[in-house]
Amino acid sequence: MRRILLFATSFFLLPFLMPLSALAVVRSLSLGMSGSDVTALQTELIAKGYLATGKNTGYFGLLTQIALEKFQCDQKITCATSAISGYGIYGPKTRQALLGVGSSAGVVTTSKLEFSGWIPYWRTDAGIQDVTPHLSQLTSVMPFGYTVKSNGTLSDTAKITEEPWKSFIATAKKNKVRVIPTVMWGNGDTIHKILSNTKTRIALEDEIANMVKKNGFDGIDIDFEAKKHETVDYFSTFLKGLYQRMGNKWVYCTVEARMPLNDRYSPSATIPADATDYANDYAQINKYCDRVEIMAYDQGVIDVRLNKARSAPYAPVADPGWVESMVTLAMNDIAKNKIIIGIPTYGYEYTVTPLATGGYKYDVLWPFNLKYATDIATKLGITPTRTSANEIGFSYDPKKLEAIAPTGSESTQTQQNTVSSSVAQNAGSQVDTSQPFNYLSWSDATAIADKVALARKLGVRGVAVFKFDGGEDQGMWNVLK
Repeated sequence: MRRILLFATSFFLLPFLMPLSALAVVRSLSLGMSGSDVTALQTELIAKGYLATGKNTGYFGLLTQIALEKFQCDQKITCATSAISGYGIYGPKTRQALLGVGSSAGVVTTSKLEFSGWIPYWRTDAGIQDVTPHLSQLTSVMPFGYTVKSNGTLSDTAKITEEPWKSFIATAKKNKVRVIPTVMWGNGDTIHKILSNTKTRIALEDEIANMVKKNGFDGIDIDFEAKKHETVDYFSTFLKGLYQRMGNKWVYCTVEARMPLNDRYSPSATIPADATDYANDYAQINKYCDRVEIMAYDQGVIDVRLNKARSAPYAPVADPGWVESMVTLAMNDIAKNKIIIGIPTYGYEYTVTPLATGGYKYDVLWPFNLKYATDIATKLGITPTRTSANEIGFSYDPKKLEAIAPTGSESTQTQQNTVSSSVAQNAGSQVDTSQPFNYLSWSDATAIADKVALARKLGVRGVAVFKFDGGEDQGMWNVLK
């Protein structure tokens, strides 16, 4: 009898005698709870990119619940809101998925990159044909997309709710690829007008969230470009409101590249007082965006430091050195496990004029796809070579070839085909620069591989390709894996 009593006493006392850490790993966690186990959960959600850095406070609040719901839905654990579903509750099944089978320490590796990309509405059919055989390699695909009208309402420019998108989206979902349509907007005046007005801003937040949920999309990608500095706080407020409305749906944010000041200005230059009056508040974006896609392309001759370090002709779409400096700067305010490096698949053609005072004048003509450049090279018997930015390119005498402009189907249409000029100093030259010449430089599979390697080196979440339209170097698919 004494042994039975001792056993019973020990059994009932055991929970009180066990270390608190042993108890913490077995209890389910939900809204309103606190403790070291909540901190551990939040740390894992941060490592997975579901929760913003610095939010491991030990209190299970609304942001933690939203992050956990997104993880549960993404992992196909549950997306239901019924009382018995466990949605938003950290129980055994969710714990196993988050920490990994057999994991006792909860160590999560983020070495596996996410590969994503945009399919432009102007080449829908070609883009879908390009991507479909490679869906197993992708985490997300972003139909590009929706636009915003001058009154602040959405327009389905790509007709995403129609064929061939409907069938493609169904196939993507079968392959567990997130479908995250892009809302693109590039009118700074209109953006400010709509977002600075509480009524129209909230209406846009509601319309986007409702559109995503109605169509069963996995989230939304916000690409509001050319914003004014005075819009910065209104844009942050918009993202906050949208994030709250999206629930378990993903919020991706596509933002313009931001350069360090010593890359933008020469050492002797006077830096303007408004040089850091940015239109994006990176710290706020980190709070309300699950993924932050940095548009690390369209470099041209903007980086004065690299211009002087590289040999002419030098007007790259994206030099790896330029990309690294921008991403490193962004990591000061944005969690690296949220950062996606945007990678170009196109190129630009320039007219380059040597200047008597030194340096070169670069006149950008237009963007182009691979075939445009290779056709010119074939006609002139030129073999493209690696540039000083490790892209692929070549120079040619325009007098030997009638001017060739890309057609609507060949151009990326990322900007208007109008000439703009810039002057740059370069470190020597790779070609004869005694006379003006045309220069083409584009991002091929090797250049893309450079950016993927950089993403691994910096430890960011992944890369996203602009653009999937069938016109890129198909060797790219051997790199994105």
